Amino acid sequence: MTPGAFRGVKALVTGHTGFKGGWLCEWLLADGAEVAGLALPPEDGRPSLFLDLGLDGRMASRYGDIRDLATVESAMADFQPQIVFHLAAQALVRRAYADPVATFATNVMGTVHVLDAARRAPSLKAIVCVTSDKCYDNREWVWGYRESDPLGGKDPYSASKGAAEIAAGSYMQALMPPEIRLATARGGNVIGGGDWSEDRLVPDLARAIGDGRPVVLRNPGALRPWQHVLELVGGYLTLGAGLLAGEALQGGWNFGPGRDSEITVGDLANRFARAWGDQPASAPVIEPSALHEAHTLRLDISKAHALLGWRPALGIEETVRMTADWYRTRAASRAAAADLTREQIAAYRNRAP
Repeated sequence: MTPGAFRGVKALVTGHTGFKGGWLCEWLLADGAEVAGLALPPEDGRPSLFLDLGLDGRMASRYGDIRDLATVESAMADFQPQIVFHLAAQALVRRAYADPVATFATNVMGTVHVLDAARRAPSLKAIVCVTSDKCYDNREWVWGYRESDPLGGKDPYSASKGAAEIAAGSYMQALMPPEIRLATARGGNVIGGGDWSEDRLVPDLARAIGDGRPVVLRNPGALRPWQHVLELVGGYLTLGAGLLAGEALQGGWNFGPGRDSEITVGDLANRFARAWGDQPASAPVIEPSALHEAHTLRLDISKAHALLGWRPALGIEETVRMTADWYRTRAASRAAAADLTREQIAAYRNRAP
């Protein structure tokens, strides 16, 4: 993706008030896009990257629930986007166990609502539908999953993402007009500044270190492919730019980290504490969970490398350092964290392949 690829382009981002949505909107604005968003409002009492960045005053923002088709249709009709980045989702594994009905309603039927409204938008040219690496039927293989491997999922979150991929595939093959190009994007365990969700490792680490208490780890030996949020956002934008340019890129795409970024939960916690640097971290408290979680899951990214020219630009040390820097900065100043967000985007754009 060349700088300015989205200059003047009308882009609709669902989930714009979320963690990845905030980084994506900030990058699109820096590239000269006209950006609108549809999402639930930021949660009361929880910090918000969307508000820290002042995005509510710099883009057309609409609060609404993608589980309501009329809400999605109204946003699509009012904004008339040229490209849609669909990120809105219920993104937490443990919340999916607690409320599987809402998870399936959001991740499956919400996706169907976005795609169905999009196919009737006369202005639309491209859709990037974001799912997850959890969409694959995980056999705990040591090799990476390819885009052609079976979809599925044992836990409700993973199953909802596999079902969303199947629904997108149906729209892609049978329902979407030929002038609208649709692709799905599957990423790994994303970290970076501005994630404040409950039951996620990095926000839990930042809160624990800031409060001077030990972090609680459920599965410290689990191996995960960690990647910085800018790697994924760069992948989404590269794919979206190609679709807008008319390239035949329909289908599923993996965007994962390099093998050096596959480390255990416990190792990441130790690296984050060292990168924070102010004081030694308290020893973690181990509280095993009875809920099913995959031990190993990695993606084969050779398709994105070969056909999009995309590949990871950050190793694990830099990924952790950038993330810890952001949270340490945010603890001192919201404005400084917003500035650092833009600086990290600019630096990454200058070095990414």
